[in-house]
Amino acid sequence: IEINKDLLPLKAHYFLFNAGTAPIVPFVPTIAKQMGFSSVVVGTIYTVLPIVGMITKPLFGAIADKFHRQKLLFLLFQVLTIISFFLIMFIPSIPQEAKVKFHCHGTTDLKYCPQDTDPPLNECITNKLTSGNQNQTLTCFMDCEAKPFMWDVVCKHWKEEQYCDVKNITDPTRLRFTTLIQMNKIELIDKCLMFVVSGGYFNDGTDSRKVLYCPETEKEYFSTDCDVVCDNTAVTDLLSVSRIENKDATKLYQFWLFFILLILSWAGMAVVVSVGDAICFEMLGSKPHLYGNQRLWGAVGWGTLSLFAGFLVDKLSQGQSYKNYTIVFYMMLIMISADMFVSYKLKFSQTKLSQNMLRDVGKLFTSIRVVLFFVWCILVGLCTALIWNFLFWHLEDLAAQQPDCDHTVWMKTLQGLAMTIQCFAGELPFFFLSGWILKKIGHINAMSLVLLGFGVRFLLYSSLTNPWWVLPIEIMQGITFGVFYSTMASYASIVAPPGTETTIQGLVGAIFEGVGVSSGSLIGGILFANIGGSETFKIFGIITLICFVVHVCIQKFLEKVLGPKEAQYSAPVDALYMLQEDEHEPNLNLSPPN
Repeated sequence: IEINKDLLPLKAHYFLFNAGTAPIVPFVPTIAKQMGFSSVVVGTIYTVLPIVGMITKPLFGAIADKFHRQKLLFLLFQVLTIISFFLIMFIPSIPQEAKVKFHCHGTTDLKYCPQDTDPPLNECITNKLTSGNQNQTLTCFMDCEAKPFMWDVVCKHWKEEQYCDVKNITDPTRLRFTTLIQMNKIELIDKCLMFVVSGGYFNDGTDSRKVLYCPETEKEYFSTDCDVVCDNTAVTDLLSVSRIENKDATKLYQFWLFFILLILSWAGMAVVVSVGDAICFEMLGSKPHLYGNQRLWGAVGWGTLSLFAGFLVDKLSQGQSYKNYTIVFYMMLIMISADMFVSYKLKFSQTKLSQNMLRDVGKLFTSIRVVLFFVWCILVGLCTALIWNFLFWHLEDLAAQQPDCDHTVWMKTLQGLAMTIQCFAGELPFFFLSGWILKKIGHINAMSLVLLGFGVRFLLYSSLTNPWWVLPIEIMQGITFGVFYSTMASYASIVAPPGTETTIQGLVGAIFEGVGVSSGSLIGGILFANIGGSETFKIFGIITLICFVVHVCIQKFLEKVLGPKEAQYSAPVDALYMLQEDEHEPNLNLSPPN
């Protein structure tokens, strides 16, 4: 077997760049969730990010074509990706608060009821706390709103004589003390957690333990709102929620730091991907059908590193209430830095230059077949957004509903396994076979197959009750991404007039992400917040299957009216050389058929 050594750095680039982005990109929505942002805020962010790609891809693609600076831009935007992603690690989370009701009337207890805008109680932690099997004493510091009559209760019934004299009360509006709670006395009543208070003390424990008792004969009912911090992290985290309204998120510096760094990193990735694909097709020359053989190494890199990333996050987070993502940022730093080294070794030259790029690109929009191809890219972008941004969110919500906590503990490992299956059982074989598939069924049928795959995949997601059952579904990534991306990239290369290759790759990517993924992110975020993950995937699945039927009907109509050759998204060079690897360059026109 003869190995083309000139293509080895290209394969290494796809492997290393995808290996570098795999530890971070899939986890960004869940990182945002852990920071305290809602699905609406995350969906809004992901509405803007693809628009950034829509602008930067054709803009810098045109600059690369115009000034023959593909490699320079390629390397500079890898640097931008590294810096912007790495800085995300240092952004602090949104401050959270834990509020409870303190009742003292015959019996004394704390009561926590989630508000309508709060996330539901974590089921596995709640079940563990209310099992009655824990014999520890929970200590919680209380900072409560105080009314004048409450100080009389503290003086008379709690026996804190120092507060009998108002001169000793430094802040009459706040009552601060510590409660002691037996953890086997925690109950779940009407979706509210009840903590029975067995005693308490003042002055940081220097006083003796008190019985916090209030007679039922008291004229006024002792009930107040309190901020609470407990010495059990599971309890504190269960009670803590971010009460930042969606409209107020933009007032937080954490939001803007996160948003700006994501914009920069998305711009970096967008240019690296589009320019990298253009370089790839330039190096392949007359054999664009071999694109899948290069791109499959990206799937290998993504699948390998995502598995290790998920496992390491879980391993390094054991015993912690939050996931520790530090390791994934260092993995990204190492892999993309290595990618810069091999990218510098790429040997290629852009031999053609369009004399009138705007005119050449504009001609594409006069072809009904190319316009329909763009519409298909938008539809696939809508579907892809839901998987990229909200699949892991959905899995974490499902895990929180499980009766035990094992699903939550190993959630990142599950997500890493899902990505590994996506790559090795899905993308890799389909990228490898993409040339053969496109020759056998044609671009039109491949596009229909992708829509059908998304529809079935979404309906399967909507029926999940156990998050681990997502693993066999991820094999469908081969159809919904492997076949899709090979079809999109190869057709974009085929229809590109000479000298506009980078521009067209950027334009197609911009339509896919800037219109499709952007819209899907916004719609998905709103639906997730209002109807939940299962119903959102069901709606998307049904609509996608309808689009599949419409796409088939339209193509059958075009085939009948214009003839089969007119309706095919292919060019002679694609059909003749799909499975050949000879070195002869065909003297064929690469423009789309009229």
